[in-house]
Amino acid sequence: MFAVLIAWFCAVAVAADELTVWHSYRGAERVAFEAVLAEYQARHPELVVAPLAVPNETFPTKVEAAAPRGNGPDLFVFANDRIGGWVQAGIVAPAQVPEGLHPATVQAVTFQDTAWGVPLAYKCLALFTRTDLVDEAPETTDGLEALAEALTGPERFGVAWLTTEPYFHAPWLHGFGGGVFLEDQVALDQPGTAESMAWVADLQARGLVPEETNGALVTQLFNEGRAAMVVSGPWFLGEIDPQVPYAVSPLPVVSRTGQPAGPFLTVEAALVSAYAAHPDQAAALAAFLASPDVAVTRAVQGRQSVATLAAYDDPRVGQDPILGAFRAQLDAAVPMPNRPEMTATWEPMARSLRRVMRGALTPQAAATAAQQEYAIVTKPPPPPANGTPYAVLVAVVLLGVCGWWVKQLLDGDTQARIRRFRFAYPYILPAALAMGVLVVLPFFVGAGVAFFSHRAGEFTFVGFANFLDILFARDWPVTSPLSFWFTLGVTVLWTGVNVLLHVSIGLGLALLLREPWLRMRNVYRVLLILPWSVPNYITALIWKGMFHRQFGAINGLLVAVGLEPVSWFSQWSTAFAANVVTNTWLGFPFMMVVTLGALQTIPRDLELAAEVDGASRWQRFRHITLPLLRPALLPAVILGSVWTFNQFNIIYLVSGGEPDGATEILISDAYRWAFTRNFRYGYAAAYSILIFGVLLVWSVFTNRLMREKSA
Repeated sequence: MFAVLIAWFCAVAVAADELTVWHSYRGAERVAFEAVLAEYQARHPELVVAPLAVPNETFPTKVEAAAPRGNGPDLFVFANDRIGGWVQAGIVAPAQVPEGLHPATVQAVTFQDTAWGVPLAYKCLALFTRTDLVDEAPETTDGLEALAEALTGPERFGVAWLTTEPYFHAPWLHGFGGGVFLEDQVALDQPGTAESMAWVADLQARGLVPEETNGALVTQLFNEGRAAMVVSGPWFLGEIDPQVPYAVSPLPVVSRTGQPAGPFLTVEAALVSAYAAHPDQAAALAAFLASPDVAVTRAVQGRQSVATLAAYDDPRVGQDPILGAFRAQLDAAVPMPNRPEMTATWEPMARSLRRVMRGALTPQAAATAAQQEYAIVTKPPPPPANGTPYAVLVAVVLLGVCGWWVKQLLDGDTQARIRRFRFAYPYILPAALAMGVLVVLPFFVGAGVAFFSHRAGEFTFVGFANFLDILFARDWPVTSPLSFWFTLGVTVLWTGVNVLLHVSIGLGLALLLREPWLRMRNVYRVLLILPWSVPNYITALIWKGMFHRQFGAINGLLVAVGLEPVSWFSQWSTAFAANVVTNTWLGFPFMMVVTLGALQTIPRDLELAAEVDGASRWQRFRHITLPLLRPALLPAVILGSVWTFNQFNIIYLVSGGEPDGATEILISDAYRWAFTRNFRYGYAAAYSILIFGVLLVWSVFTNRLMREKSA
């Protein structure tokens, strides 16, 4: 009987249709979402609903890689801003949107007059106020300014938000009559855009909003009562201290235009994969998730702002002060454009905001520069190239390599060595296979991508066009911070300065720590190694905070001694210095440890004998210590220079390339071409090949140098 039940259960399991659902929810949202999926499965026992939580930051790439190969989901939930690109790549299928959803959420999932998803929830910015400082939220920007001015004091601000982030600037951008698109074309230089930036810059100049804001700073200011109002989204709710009394209300109306501040509306939609194994069942599940009863569950249990209007008739949702505030803000929100062109606008808009905030350009000039940068980044790809000559060239090279290899194998001495060490090959085979799969194969794939142009998910063979664009500075003038040659110069300078400081500081400390008269030497050695032992991204973020214009410890010291605070990331020299200081802190312990180890091998009798013969301290160091240290220091310098040449974390986390990309190095610039400048993967791959070429030349030079020194 038991065997019969097992067989029946297995037959049912095999016969059931598995409906795979991907999402990126966490916490209460995930619990509520998976609970309604379990309810749906209970109503449909013929289905097996299999939810999978995928990290939000990797969600798009996983969908794009898995879906066309039949390994993706039947249904997935993600923000609407990717819909346009997914439609062009054939990732998603058209959707049947049920009635009763807010029109703005439906517009957000519509591309080319077709709906491609079922709106489930939305997120947008709103105004958070501390009720112990603000009795009533302002209804206009004039009221916001007046209230902020009354609440501003020493190290206290009336209002705070991420002033240099385009997403957080969007409410004022739309409220002043600006925007990203104009008549279906990207237009970042609209008059309203410049007016909105001028207004925010004026607030900063008057000290009403903090400078160089980031998410952690805004949260800290609000929790400590040093910011009475904050512009943020529903994610901010989890960052507020439980002891802080607060309220949420819609953003104010822009007094100069009479238009409400319009934040971007991001809609989380249920999207049916174009490669779904069960598209009808997936569409039915999407409609179920948007139904009123399920929407109430997601709103109450998951604290989601749902797109289903009927859910707000339930007192638990409609009378909730937080959900009600975001519902009121929804009417003035602007759907996030889901067109592929949108992704290429973020970096130019962010640059324009930073230029205005630090006073480098006027608002109109910054908006014009943003439009020009967008036009260059999104220029048409190079024309397709004839692949036949390249294929012939590759074939000739491969034949030449194979011929040379065969010739070597046929050589008598080579065969003798192979026979002699034949027992060693099985031991190194696993390592060789691992290196081939993890290093060699990805390298050749990346090198191949450099000969293609990527646009809208498709790769087109363009030959050497990417390399020619980079080397001949066809995108930017040679003197532009965004050109390859300017960035190469910065990278070489960055490497040279850092290695010089690493070696000199490390060598000096090592010489000091070996002296017997120094007390507590072991304690100092441990303390001086600590900067090297801490993960570099943590160190980078700490130093980033120390260089903050208003709240950084370094400027605090400058003010304490009567000097003016420095805006470290507003000009090249100070931003470069901030990067160098951070990386020097990370790098000198390595050189110190290497030097200390080498010093242990140098007999002190040699120096004592030279001292007896009348040699000065400098002469002993120059003619005895340094020559004996050179065999150990030279490899360390070579290794340190390669590390520093590709030190991505420090540049990305400390200066972020500011100002205007002038402190980027080659590796960080390649990253931006791949992921923030219209996904130009082929261009970025060509950058990487050129970086490899530079390091290859450096390796050949240093190998020759080491051979000469050892000869």
